[in-house]
Amino acid sequence: MKNYTRQTSILLALTIAFACKQQPAKQETVQTKQDSIIMVSDDFVFGDNRPFPQCHASTLVRADDGTFLVAWFGGTHEKHDDVGIWLSKGKPGRWSVPIEVAKLREEPHWNPVLQKTSAGSIILYFKVGKPIDVWETWYIVSGDNGATWSQAKELVRGDKGGRGPVRNKVLALSNGTWLAPASNELKGVWNAFVDRSEDEGKTWQATPYLTLNRDSVPGEGIIQPTLWESAPGKVHMLLRSSAGVICRSDSEDYGKTWSPVYKTNLPNPNSGIDLTRLDDGKLVLIFNRDGKNWGARRPVSMAISDDNGKTWPVVKDIEVGEEGDEFSYPAIIHFHDTVALTYTWKRQRIAFKMARIE
Repeated sequence: MKNYTRQTSILLALTIAFACKQQPAKQETVQTKQDSIIMVSDDFVFGDNRPFPQCHASTLVRADDGTFLVAWFGGTHEKHDDVGIWLSKGKPGRWSVPIEVAKLREEPHWNPVLQKTSAGSIILYFKVGKPIDVWETWYIVSGDNGATWSQAKELVRGDKGGRGPVRNKVLALSNGTWLAPASNELKGVWNAFVDRSEDEGKTWQATPYLTLNRDSVPGEGIIQPTLWESAPGKVHMLLRSSAGVICRSDSEDYGKTWSPVYKTNLPNPNSGIDLTRLDDGKLVLIFNRDGKNWGARRPVSMAISDDNGKTWPVVKDIEVGEEGDEFSYPAIIHFHDTVALTYTWKRQRIAFKMARIE
């Protein structure tokens, strides 16, 4: 099934401190704890026999029965009218045949986001629209671990531009509030915000755009936040940016207001990122670590922080590849001390991996 040469994973030790600096700090390369990230599964959700030429932007949840649901958009090519939302269910080595679960009309579909609620239902959000500037957010719901799905509904009726989660998962806070990491790309200007729901997704209230110094972050701006809560009411986000690094913002009031955006020293080539917070408080980030804006979307790497994202002393390359390869738009979740992650593999497959964090 795998017709390529796997690269040996490289464990790097990097001390990457968060700061509002113009240039990233020099990265240390001293060997550190070798068993912090132990890979336990390496798989593809489907092989070469697939009903779409290209696929991208995966998302995943772990169902109550222990299986995983993985969704992505697939079709002839990103932005083409035949692109829909596809889904498979299973475990490593045993995946169902991909099925198209959402195709509302002959326009591109984008960026599915799966969410498992405290009541056990699973929500699948996705975008629809030809230009990103005016895409719409829709969602479907499953009450039987993904076996069947409801009719699609608009998240915010009549919205053009994108509400709700733009690419990364919804965060349920300690007080029950749902936070959807959101952004839009109107006329090539990127802005991030948070959509808040205090009634488990029935209604949504968008925050103002995050404050961004565009002299410090040149180019398009910031999009596609990933969120975590470190203590009740204390919420944080990392953001994809056009500055060659990942950016950050923090909230002290359950995501109602946010600090001005500041740059971290985590390199990123303006590509998708995602993060999960383990039960012991460790943060696990999955990202591309090329530091050039619109640079290489390889390798795809995992970083660990045990000080709420101030430093990231352990980085492991999950897949390296060769020049021109793309391993991008990762998604990550956790259960206990184990993380499960997916990412786009050369626009041809969705890679699925699991790792134990020690």
